[in-house]
Amino acid sequence: MSIDLESLYIDLHRNPELSFQETRTAGIAAGHLRDLGLEVAEGVGTTGVVAVLRNGDGPTVWLRADMDALPVTEETGLPYASTATGTDPDGEHVGIMHACGHDMHVTAMIGAVEQLVAQRAEWSGTAVIVIQPAEELGAGARAMLDDGALDRFPRPDVVLGQHVGPLPAGTVGLRPGPQMSASDGLKVVLHGRGGHGSRPESTIDPIVMAASTIMRLQTVVSRETDPALPVVVTVGSVHAGTKNNIIPADATLQLSLRYPNDEVREKVLKKVERVVRAESAASGAEREPDIDTLHTLPATINDADAAARVTAAFQAGFGEQAVLDPGLLTGSEDVSWFARDAGVPLVFWFWGGADPAAFGAAMARGTLEEDIPTNHSPFFAPLIHPTIEVGVKALVTAAREFLA
Repeated sequence: MSIDLESLYIDLHRNPELSFQETRTAGIAAGHLRDLGLEVAEGVGTTGVVAVLRNGDGPTVWLRADMDALPVTEETGLPYASTATGTDPDGEHVGIMHACGHDMHVTAMIGAVEQLVAQRAEWSGTAVIVIQPAEELGAGARAMLDDGALDRFPRPDVVLGQHVGPLPAGTVGLRPGPQMSASDGLKVVLHGRGGHGSRPESTIDPIVMAASTIMRLQTVVSRETDPALPVVVTVGSVHAGTKNNIIPADATLQLSLRYPNDEVREKVLKKVERVVRAESAASGAEREPDIDTLHTLPATINDADAAARVTAAFQAGFGEQAVLDPGLLTGSEDVSWFARDAGVPLVFWFWGGADPAAFGAAMARGTLEEDIPTNHSPFFAPLIHPTIEVGVKALVTAAREFLA
């Protein structure tokens, strides 16, 4: 009896869990993989699941899906929309939603494993299924590797992964070389001198310091970076003060930085640090700002030869018109750590979840950004069909390309 993938997806969508809290999701995935006859280990890197499907001699292929949700309150209006809430790492009570499609990733993976098990007579080798936590924190892959994933399980000859996105359902997209940007998350604490709002001359106002810093940081991209390079400097969080008549002592900024490669990364980091320290000094701060790294993600770079093999297999399986080059995306991923630590090729691709008719109409109007919700939007919700079926087929097609 085959697994009801639609019901599985709806259940996962209704019951999202934040990073490193994915105990229910991990248990469901582990249960299905165990029922399919795989050797299953749970609790890898806190909540990760690794399952091994051995099928004779041949290459070892790692297939990875992430499973964590986001602190986003869902606004899709779907009958199976999430109403879940929880506590984020900062202790805040938040709505929780699969706003990035990781529920679809897990669903497609379970469906792909079911097909690989059914097709065992047609291939040989070992498939290692990695259900990864905490991609949204950029920490889950590292946690699994630090927990000995490469030593505890068969080492890969290639790492494969996929991500659903706002492409038309029925399409897949990949390219050789850089596919997604490198990224750093920074926390900056600007130190001023607090006091009464009626006597600003007795203080060093960190809110003004923060405002100047935020505006000056915009010039790192607009005035100090080659416009041909996909570089992003975003200040995504600003926290300072508690009351209208109190000038606080500190202001905290959280930054998201994106770059195409390590060379550009080093240059941008130096420019950002220079701006932060210079604006602090210009404000008369008596203490240097604190600059801490929240996470570092490498660029997602597809091995050229392996990507060419997968592209050809996709074109044969889906038709040439359905296989797209999505270009270099400024989003970031931590899947690369698996391939980098193992020293093997990576192939990472996207598949579409948007309604093709709505996508086509929005493209004709020039309103894609307004009308087609993207990942991390409270309105993001892939079509159930054919998105599940295409995700399953893509994983099986890519895996079979490398399994003997």
